Amino acid sequence: MKFLRNERGFTLIEMMIVLLIISVLILVAIPNVTKHSKSIDTKGCDAYLKMVEGQVQAYKMDKKEIPVSLTKLAEEGYLPKEPKCPDGTELTIDAEGKVTNPNRTNES
Repeated sequence: MKFLRNERGFTLIEMMIVLLIISVLILVAIPNVTKHSKSIDTKGCDAYLKMVEGQVQAYKMDKKEIPVSLTKLAEEGYLPKEPKCPDGTELTIDAEGKVTNPNRTNES
């Protein structure tokens, strides 16, 4: 029992100060992360669009024709089963083989 009396722990005030500091840090960090989520989705979709364009070019070199749809690319194994942007929007292929996102303009 002597050992329990000599041990010192954190006081309630020290614990409250630590919790206050952690809370302030969380309150500062969360809005910054949520503010940038739209730009993260946009950049992810742009990167996925470029990857799909590369797969269209690979299909064109292998088969000597432009794929009619993304479903055709998925069936041939060039893309995953349901090719979509990370934000869930669908992509389309036009007659020249250009991949676009119909929900927004493509600036590339």
